[in-house]
Amino acid sequence: MTLAPIHIIGGGMAGSEAAWQCVQQGIPVVLHEMRPKVKTFAHTSDGLAELVCSNSFRSDDATASAVGLLHEEMRRCGSLILAKGDEHRLPAGGALAVDRDAFSQAVTQTLSQHPLVRLSREEITDFAQIDSDSIIVATGPLTSEGLTQAILAATQEESLAFFDAIAPIIHTDSIDFSKAWFQSRYDKGTGKDYINLPLDRDQYEAFIDDLLSEPKTEFKDWEKDTPYFEGCLPIEVMAERGRETLRFGPMKPVGLTNPHNPDVKPHAVVQLRQDNALGTLFNMVGFQTKLKYRAQKDVFRKIPGLEEAEFARLGGIHRNTFINSPRLLDPELRLKSDPRIRFAGQITGVEGYVESAACGLMAGRFAAAQRLGQDWQRPPATTALGALLDHVTINADQDSFQPMNINFGLMPDITNDPDFPPPKGRRKLKGADRKAAYCQRALRDLNAWRAL
Repeated sequence: MTLAPIHIIGGGMAGSEAAWQCVQQGIPVVLHEMRPKVKTFAHTSDGLAELVCSNSFRSDDATASAVGLLHEEMRRCGSLILAKGDEHRLPAGGALAVDRDAFSQAVTQTLSQHPLVRLSREEITDFAQIDSDSIIVATGPLTSEGLTQAILAATQEESLAFFDAIAPIIHTDSIDFSKAWFQSRYDKGTGKDYINLPLDRDQYEAFIDDLLSEPKTEFKDWEKDTPYFEGCLPIEVMAERGRETLRFGPMKPVGLTNPHNPDVKPHAVVQLRQDNALGTLFNMVGFQTKLKYRAQKDVFRKIPGLEEAEFARLGGIHRNTFINSPRLLDPELRLKSDPRIRFAGQITGVEGYVESAACGLMAGRFAAAQRLGQDWQRPPATTALGALLDHVTINADQDSFQPMNINFGLMPDITNDPDFPPPKGRRKLKGADRKAAYCQRALRDLNAWRAL
């Protein structure tokens, strides 16, 4: 029996994962990707699953990190994004960082060569263009204006929006290693996964002065009240919150020893993370910025070790859009006003590469099960997958909904689980013990759910 295809709009992290999950169930898909016919100001290629910001999927520790737990759950569910991420991983301490070009090429090749995938290079601006009873919208934070208007018409309300920022990328051979050195904080991973650039107190204070005074990207009048996402703030915005904010954030000097001057602790440290497999590019960790291009070069070249830095890409800022998912979507990510349309990825209000792909995984499995006349049960709320899904569909406050990364706070409290009692003499699990228990419970429940 020939099954009608599921149409997926958007070939990013979520759309690519949704397509993979569908074809793994034997369901054909048409994957609509408007690039290169229609370009965006953040993408640089026509590849699927292109990483436009950081090349890091963040922590890969499934024993103590919520996002690391999500990695492991997705691996166990046959995720394409995690499989290709693992194949093209780069040194990054305890994080999963990938060679962005090789990763995108691998995802593109896998999907474009699959017999059940038809890749359609066209812009969708109206749902009437697609004659299908099953559509997944996974257009991400850079949804085109035409499709945005179609979504607004379908939802009959205004979309929310926030600004997201991109960090600069530097050519490795332009870094001065008489001042910089390789080391991971507390020597995690290989112990040498990051390039470190030290600043003394005067250099740090001058750097903060520059961040606050140099010209920034100016927003249009209609954009000025759009909020930033707290998990990806421009460094200038962090600096505006207090001169010490960066020293307790991306520039914290702890866990590092400068071999060029081991007796003096740096006042602050800028870290660079490998961005490609060749090691020829490194990105500035946590340095998302809205400084104008000339100002970026002037300011960042004052950082010790970057005096002659050559930039492969300067930082930037763009406007992200997302829908009010708790109000608009049902528990299976379908639009309440038009159930043939599902949403997946960042447009639902999940934040981050991995969270977007996870949302695509679930949307794809829901759509495939419906096409097969089956019931794909929602992942348990105690899992990272289930917690993320519950947040965007049933748990978040509709009136204050904002993008969210996966975190243990989205999961049910573990206090009353008899399998995870507190240590003798304590009333509750705390700190590392609590995080470990959340991870153990999640994988326990994920395995039971997969066995159903």
